Amino acid sequence: MRRRRFLQASALGATVAAVGVPGVGVPVASALPVGVDEYRRMVPELFAEPPAAPSHSDAIVIGSGFGASVAALRLAESGTQVTVLERGLRWPRDPHREIFTTDLLADGRGYYHRTSFTGPTGIPVVCDDFAGVLDVTDYPNMSVWRGAAVGGGSIVFTGVMIAPEQRFFERVFGDRLNYEEMTSTWYPKVRSMLRLDAMPDDVYHAAEFTHSRRWDDDARAAGYTPHRIDGIWDWDVVRAELAGSVRRSAVAGESNLGNSNGAKFDLTQNYIPAAEATGRAVVCHAHRVTAIGQDGDRYWVEVDVVDPVGTVLRTQTLTCDRLVLGAGSVGTTELLVKARHTGSLANLDERVGRGWGTNGDAVLVRSFALTEGFTGDQGAPSASRIVDESGLPLSLENWFVAGTAKDVAMLASLGMTMDPTRGDITYDPVADRGVVNWPAGGQQASVDALRAVQNRMARAGGTVPGAEPLAPDVNASFTAHPLGGAVLGDATDGYGRVHGHRGLYVVDGALIPGSTGTVNPSLTIAALAERNIARIISSGN
Repeated sequence: MRRRRFLQASALGATVAAVGVPGVGVPVASALPVGVDEYRRMVPELFAEPPAAPSHSDAIVIGSGFGASVAALRLAESGTQVTVLERGLRWPRDPHREIFTTDLLADGRGYYHRTSFTGPTGIPVVCDDFAGVLDVTDYPNMSVWRGAAVGGGSIVFTGVMIAPEQRFFERVFGDRLNYEEMTSTWYPKVRSMLRLDAMPDDVYHAAEFTHSRRWDDDARAAGYTPHRIDGIWDWDVVRAELAGSVRRSAVAGESNLGNSNGAKFDLTQNYIPAAEATGRAVVCHAHRVTAIGQDGDRYWVEVDVVDPVGTVLRTQTLTCDRLVLGAGSVGTTELLVKARHTGSLANLDERVGRGWGTNGDAVLVRSFALTEGFTGDQGAPSASRIVDESGLPLSLENWFVAGTAKDVAMLASLGMTMDPTRGDITYDPVADRGVVNWPAGGQQASVDALRAVQNRMARAGGTVPGAEPLAPDVNASFTAHPLGGAVLGDATDGYGRVHGHRGLYVVDGALIPGSTGTVNPSLTIAALAERNIARIISSGN
């Protein structure tokens, strides 16, 4: 299999290197199905029997991402017996094995029960139906990306964790949250727990970050001041990659589908093991929650326990005294709107499902940017960020070109705007699923604002917007930062307690009103979860 993938990579690299040359077409699919037996050989840990969930728990936490992991740890520390239910698999780490698949030739380990995918760079992938780490779900007018693994979004994001500027924060949250409280108490608490730090100079000046330095040069030439941003990366592991003592991952453009060697200090290395170490938390992977409800003073949760190819092994109904929803904006809201439709949660506020947004996400690409001395490997950690307020406020982060072959003459940015557009999430009883309703063209204001900054940087740096025929200059057809659906202060009180149902809480991105102020949401989600769960524990509800 490795030889076949190598040959595919070589052929694809030759094609992609010619991007933009007249007459060169879009390359064919970048990978082929390899079969479940191959995954069993490479990562046998994925096929182990998942832990059995207790029939009753003091508290059940649905999900294991930033909000859910915070809540699980703090509840367990307070003496609560906690069961964490995660639909995805629990992935091991190894400094030398390829545990996760690569972004370039992604196989079934990459995508959660999805057999084909074309990312922002325009290169299609065909692979096995398997419980991979990234869930990509297409809705009318918008594609939503979210984590599907123990650790949730921390497994599949690019590691940036920064707080928004005060003016942007207050524009988003108004009087729902106090910026001074967040910056003095809750943001620092998460930063300490996750060991957040900016890219060190020695890493920044490595050959693998030539693209980062070139991006910064172009930004300065365009009149911007790039500044370093905090990340969740373990810089000692990144240095080990550069030195060749562990498998190259972060420095070879891997991030969106996991980092096998632990270079990304994700939640499986901090909050989750800390919760388990209390002896009062059990993490049950491969437990897919299908419905929730309340019966008297207890909550019930219907769960399908599934194997890596999606076969349902057994169905259970679990109960708990307190139910914590941390399945992400879409997952949490989907459960709530279904429960409202079926009547299993009879008193839900009519605002459940509203206030959903994309955080103004977009990927921007410029081509023919890289000059002599470029090694062909683009490191995944983001070094810097710029802010533009000449129109719709926005930021651009110095990103890497994900999912391409080596030696591609492209630079990428991750853009986020203060996009005011909002959609909602409703329940489709025929399909038995939640549906994200996003207006056609709803992201156009973001595209226009980002394109103006992109063009300014392109002119200043002597580069070309876009990388046709593969990638457009600005792609806002997806979001990796879905937010809203159970907004703080609307569907819940000011601490995530769901109106009408004592003991039911939301702790994830569903609380955020569609934007976190031109920054990645993960730090704000985790800090908000720390704030809210502290109040819930201290008040007894």
